[in-house]
Amino acid sequence: MRWLDASGDWLGRLLFQRALAGVYLVGFLTAARQGRALLGEHGLTPIPRFLARRRFREAPSLFHWRYSDRLFAAVAWTGCALAAAVAAGAADRVPLGAGMALWALLWGLYLSIVNVGQTWYSFGWESLLLETGALAVFLGNDRVAPPVTTLLLIRWLLFRVEVGAGLIKLRGDRCWRELTCLYYHHETQPMPGPFSWWFHRLPRPLHRVEAGANHVVQLGAPVALFLPQPGATVAAGLIVVTQLWLVLSGNFAWLNWLTITLALSAVSNGTRPGHPPTPVWFAVLVLAYAVLVLVLSYRPARNLLSSRQLMNASFDSLHLVNTYGAFGSVTRLRHEVELEGSADGETWLAYGFKGKPGPLRRRPRQFAPYHLRLDWLMWFAALNPGYARGWLTPLLRKLLDGDRATLRLLRRDGNPFPDVPPAHVRATLYRYRFTTREERRATGAWWHREPVGPYHRTLSRHR
Repeated sequence: MRWLDASGDWLGRLLFQRALAGVYLVGFLTAARQGRALLGEHGLTPIPRFLARRRFREAPSLFHWRYSDRLFAAVAWTGCALAAAVAAGAADRVPLGAGMALWALLWGLYLSIVNVGQTWYSFGWESLLLETGALAVFLGNDRVAPPVTTLLLIRWLLFRVEVGAGLIKLRGDRCWRELTCLYYHHETQPMPGPFSWWFHRLPRPLHRVEAGANHVVQLGAPVALFLPQPGATVAAGLIVVTQLWLVLSGNFAWLNWLTITLALSAVSNGTRPGHPPTPVWFAVLVLAYAVLVLVLSYRPARNLLSSRQLMNASFDSLHLVNTYGAFGSVTRLRHEVELEGSADGETWLAYGFKGKPGPLRRRPRQFAPYHLRLDWLMWFAALNPGYARGWLTPLLRKLLDGDRATLRLLRRDGNPFPDVPPAHVRATLYRYRFTTREERRATGAWWHREPVGPYHRTLSRHR
């Protein structure tokens, strides 16, 4: 079935699959290192308690069969090993069916984690990784030419990611229409990076150029993905450059790298000889999956056209076809919830997070594509206490107990009570802003902060 082949896109497939395996590796590593504290049997939101309220069809996961912290760790570390092997080319060194099985196993293991991940896995890039991973199953390996159908489905996904993000901005916060959102965004984004201070201090005309260029790329380049080559490659290049700009300006877990991965699939490098004819069974599977994706695309496509567009929503429990978007609104002020402990109820010391602003002279770090899940949820908690419902009080109690798994979510030097847990803990709200150039030169501080008030009542060990 040569009419299904896209031999000229073999390089795009190679880059796409190796990069996707790398993203999978980061996702599984994040689960392995953070899962016990967040989701374990004694975690902040235990998986067994969640599964007691969910049926399998609502949240398909192998953990419905059995859950233990050891099994969760085994799934996560197995995913790490498998992703590393595929990134090294293992799926290309086995028969086509075995290569598909490797990609399907990666997808199934990660789905099992996401579907029990609750609020810690409620981010759009989790569904994006699963949808992308499902498409990778039907992209084949080095034993067959890349299927045109699957490549078109990947571009359809990238189209929805970019256009969804572009439309949610235009329909959402008026500052995107006025090109002023970036006056605030670099300072108030969930997790600033090492260069965010400088991005925030760019002249305002350049911020307007940033916003305008974002609209052009997110709403224009995706259409060009469906042009003949080299038009599709040029469009993909524009998307990659924009995503790298975002990588430099902040920490957005693997969202940017996964978008880059999708764009790499559009790279064409000319026909590569040597691919045998596409097996009939493989062609049938590819076409069958394409029909399924088209059927499931109805609701996401309708969502794109809706004036009430949803941002980052899944319409099926397998996360096969989803809707995406980012920063439909931009906060103007940055608030931070700080957790503090005290031995005597008089002197309070702050716990230090890895990615959240804390000490004023501490420069923001680069963590992406690694995902600091607790740090991200703390940012949401500062926006609205509703985001912290169900896990903030347990978190404070873990600090009172000196729980080692929980403390490992903090910076290495982030526990101000390394020997004896505090007698009291509380949460306090602060207003943070980047320092001005003059303040930075005078004090060496990256941040300035002012107290806002209590955020959570004080908890004590004797109460």
